Amino acid sequence: MRALFFLGNIIVWLGVGLLILDNWGIKISALVAGLGIGGVAVALAVQNILGDLFASLSIVFDKPFVIGDAIRVDGDQGNVEHIGLKTTRVKSLTGEQLIFSNSDLLRSRVRNYKRQDERRVVISIGVLYETPAEKLAAIPQILREYLENEKNVRFERAHLMGFGPSSLNYELVYWVTVPDYNYHMDVQQKFMLRVIERFAAEGIEFAYPTQKLFLQSMAAAEGAFDAERTNAAP
Repeated sequence: MRALFFLGNIIVWLGVGLLILDNWGIKISALVAGLGIGGVAVALAVQNILGDLFASLSIVFDKPFVIGDAIRVDGDQGNVEHIGLKTTRVKSLTGEQLIFSNSDLLRSRVRNYKRQDERRVVISIGVLYETPAEKLAAIPQILREYLENEKNVRFERAHLMGFGPSSLNYELVYWVTVPDYNYHMDVQQKFMLRVIERFAAEGIEFAYPTQKLFLQSMAAAEGAFDAERTNAAP
């Protein structure tokens, strides 16, 4: 605001000065033309500065975020520390300070995690293909039991989603009704440890990338080749 006030004062006093010179009989047409050219040059020079200035006013009045909010801009994430006339400063999760031009910031897609009321969590779980069918059918209910008894958690669904290269894949979805990230991670860790214990008790094994190699003896292979050649002979 001070910058706008200062710029307005300059324009007013410049106009007053030109009127005084004109009253004294001094031809100011050439001076006005020169000022016009100079004004265009100055306008081009301060275009980005004014863009950032108006962007800062938009941030202040529209409030897409305020100081202290946790935001993500493109691939960067952190807490807003300062909103200035030209730049906004964000303290990243790894400790360094990120400085964004206000105009660039408004043109970006900003995610404000501080205004998140609840958090949706999706977890994938893979089990071995050798798991008996009755145990496969029981897995969704096992997952549901633990989450329905957890405080500040709302269960959504658990299903067998598909056949992976080396696993049968389940997808679990639930909501944590507390937006705090650390609380969400505590709930997830507690749930995963319980699932590991329960699966061990039920004899359900987690899958991991594996390959099976089938070997055939040389004698059997030669016998099969001879039989195929004999059948192919006229």
